[in-house]
Amino acid sequence: MFIITMYVNNCPKKSLSCIARFLGRFSFQPFKENPLLGPSSMTLQKMGALDVKKVVDGHQGWRLISCNWLHGGVFHLLANMLSILVIGIRLEQEFGFVKVGLLYIISGFGGSLLSALFIQSNISVGASGALFGLLGGMLSELITNWTIYANKVAAFITLVVIIAVNLAVGILPHIDNFAHIGGFLSGFLLGFVFLIRPQFGWFGQGYAPLGYIPSLSKI
Repeated sequence: MFIITMYVNNCPKKSLSCIARFLGRFSFQPFKENPLLGPSSMTLQKMGALDVKKVVDGHQGWRLISCNWLHGGVFHLLANMLSILVIGIRLEQEFGFVKVGLLYIISGFGGSLLSALFIQSNISVGASGALFGLLGGMLSELITNWTIYANKVAAFITLVVIIAVNLAVGILPHIDNFAHIGGFLSGFLLGFVFLIRPQFGWFGQGYAPLGYIPSLSKI
């Protein structure tokens, strides 16, 4: 999706100071416009960024979902992809594509919804709300299946610290912390539904999986 967005952006057509002009229409907007190495805000808006005015006045509710598949730049995209590799793949291996996929998408919607309620003057893009939903789901899964985890206290403390640090970083400019919070709360609640292990089966096998301790870079 990012490649398509950059193709539509076509920086050389609008600016003489594009970054990496050798990339042609895939080159990036000037740093003063987008320091993340990405498209213009106008292009993001055109491609489906969360814009409250368009959602309300233009009846474009689909933006609450589409914004989760857009990214502000290369740095933004890489950070989220790394987080998906660290968190998403592990969850998918344990609970399956369908459950984790639903958790991801619905959490992203929840993050967009809370963002739209509190941030109405700027556009918003990114999968951070959905990724925080995965973190929330991990926390509720740990709580629900507490009895079958070894090193449970260490896993719980580590996960809470990771969540707290990322929320703290979210107070920096240009970071939509409301999307983070909305996604986290959605994922936390959904985790009690989607991420329940067959506990009795584990006990019957005499198996107690180690509490996995995730690492996460800034979303």
